[in-house]
Parts: sequence; C-alpha cells; structure tokens
Amino acid sequence: MGKTLNEIAEELRNIPKKIQLIYAFNGTGKTRLSREFKRIIARNANGAEDGDEADQPGLSRNRILYYNAFTEDLFYWDNDLAGDAEPKLKIQPNTFTDWVLMDQGQDQNIIATFQRYTNDKLTPRFNAERKDRDKDGNEVTIKAFSEVTFSMERGDSTHSGNLKISKGEESNFIWSIFYTLLEQVIGVLNVAEPADRETDQFDRLEYVFIDDPVSSLDENHLIQLAVNLGQLINSSESGVKFIVSTHSALFYNVLYNEVSARNGYILSCLDDGTFVHEEKKGDSNKSFSYHLHIKSLIEQAVATNSVQRYHFALLRNLYEKTANFLGYQRWSELLPEDKKAYSARVMNFYPHNTLSNEEIAEPTPPEKEMVGLLLRNLNTYGYWQQEQEND
Repeated sequence: MGKTLNEIAEELRNIPKKIQLIYAFNGTGKTRLSREFKRIIARNANGAEDGDEADQPGLSRNRILYYNAFTEDLFYWDNDLAGDAEPKLKIQPNTFTDWVLMDQGQDQNIIATFQRYTNDKLTPRFNAERKDRDKDGNEVTIKAFSEVTFSMERGDSTHSGNLKISKGEESNFIWSIFYTLLEQVIGVLNVAEPADRETDQFDRLEYVFIDDPVSSLDENHLIQLAVNLGQLINSSESGVKFIVSTHSALFYNVLYNEVSARNGYILSCLDDGTFVHEEKKGDSNKSFSYHLHIKSLIEQAVATNSVQRYHFALLRNLYEKTANFLGYQRWSELLPEDKKAYSARVMNFYPHNTLSNEEIAEPTPPEKEMVGLLLRNLNTYGYWQQEQEND
C-alpha cells in the first residue's frame, strides 16, 4: 500500500542523514514533494499552518531553502512586443535575491557560474541601480537588481544586443543564483560561533531541498554541476540537512558517488494516486539503476494486466540500453527471430505514432502479451544478472 506525499515528507524530515538522494521519473511528484516538505517545516516553525504565508520566500529562508520549478516563478520576461523593446528578464522583489545580490554583491559570481554551465560569451547584466523620485519629487538613485538583460559578447568592445535566452538557459541562470546563495549560506554557517557570523539570518536554517537543477544540460555540464554541488554539500560543517531529487540517472549517480552516499531512494506513483518511497542500499550503480526501475514497472504492469501504450516506450528504452551495453548496433537485433517483424512494428508504432486515427486507448490482448514475452526475452542476454546478485 502506498503513502501520501505528506507522509513521505514526514519520513524525510525524520531521517537523521546529512543528505538524502531521491530518483523519480518526470511527472511522478518530485516538485509536489518538495512543496509538501516545505509546508511541514513552515508549519512546525509556526505551530500551525499559515496558508499562503507558508509559501513566502522569507519564511522558507528561516528554516528551509528550496529550489524547484516554483523558484523560477520569481523570474519572468518583459518582451514588450508592442513597443519592440529589447527583452528583459524581470525579478520579482523577494528576500531570496535581495540578500545575495544587494546585501552580498554576488552578481559577478552568479555570472561566472552561469557561463560555466552555458557559454562563456553569453553574458547577463543586472540593473544594479535605477532612477526614481522621492516624496518631494527629487530624482534619486536607488539599488535595484530588478531585471537582467543578456547579450552575446564578440571578444571586443561590441556585443550582440539584448537577447531572449532559451528556457533551458533561463533555468540555468536561476539555478546559478540559487547556487551562489547556497555557497554564501554554507560559508556563513561554517563559522562555528553564531556571534562571529556576518549575519544571523540563517542561524535557524535546517534543510536545503533541491529538485532537479539539471534542465537542458548536456552530459558534461550535468556531471560538472553534480560534482560542484557534491563538493559544496561536503564542505558544509553545520547541521543543515540536504535533500536532492532528480529525474536524471546520470546526475543521481555522480552526486551519489561525490557525497559517498550509502543509500538512496526511488519515488514512484501508484495507480491509486499514492506513492512509494523505496530505499536502495549499496553502490549506486548496482542497487540503484534506471534500467532496473523501468524493468520493475513493466513487470508490475504485465502481472496486473495493466499494460498501457507508454509501457512500449519503456520497453524499447530497455532494448536500446541493453543493445548499447552489449555492443549491438541496433536494438532490433535483440528481438526474437520468430517474432522480430511483428514485435519491431509494435514497439515502433506505440512510442512514435502521432496521427489522430492511430490513437488507441489501450493495447490489444496479443500486444499486451507481447510486452511480457519481449521482457522475458531480455533475460537471455544476462544483462539483468546484477538484480539477482543485489537481492
């Protein structure tokens, strides 16, 4: 029987570990889990639920720092299409960015981090100041950091003019701000005596929850991000606990090894809307493995006669990974000879058809049987032996 996300969040809060790593497919509930966890921490801090106040960045910063898809809502584009203005990324006023930008002056470090994961020529520019008028109507200059523009530097004194960056680059930029903030916070809390710290704003911090900071990164940058984050977590000497969730098996494994973890977790959603938070012990490449998790999902669907169209895509994914592991040029070479043509057609049809007249609510009984047959066929290649070894 599964659990609610609230129950799993309570379990996470009660686990006395410095870092907990969670793997889950996209859409499983990682972001919802991060918000549920934040609400629990806010509720415990205030003695009762405070409604919308529990989602305020200022309250979160007292006991928990979190990064997820909702963090990106603090940033939005001002394209001004009617006025044909150059695009700007606006920053909503919040304590999250005010402290790291205005109080700590970390804009240059944010730029350096962003360029490390994207392009060293793609340059953000903050509006550090803006003109305004005081109550007497006099023009004054005030600190701003309320918007960012981006341009591509050409190696001389010229640049491309303001650009609208991609959604992936935008996510990387927002992560760079959070990462720089996290560096500063860990540095502050590593000062043993609270009276000697430059600020007391983080003295009550207990948790850092990071959900999927890997959007649109290629493998090289993804590995670099995982290594950098792991080193930063390792450098923390305070009692702050870290929870990191991701849909990327590569990011999970690199971070797992970087922090010398001994176990991790897989978050799964059941058909009844409840969730399973399954512990995986041992070396990450043995006890946690993306392909073994996919295999278990398909086996469950076959056992309960609940095979759906997406299971064919998962099955093809397994064949592709197995073929790659064993050195075959094409995944179809692994199919049983007597059913190769039919099974190849089915596995190509369901994952890739797009025409409306090809939309089928549910696979036919023979097609469902084919899923089980093709899954059993993979056992003949010995690729799954490590599952029995781990058990």
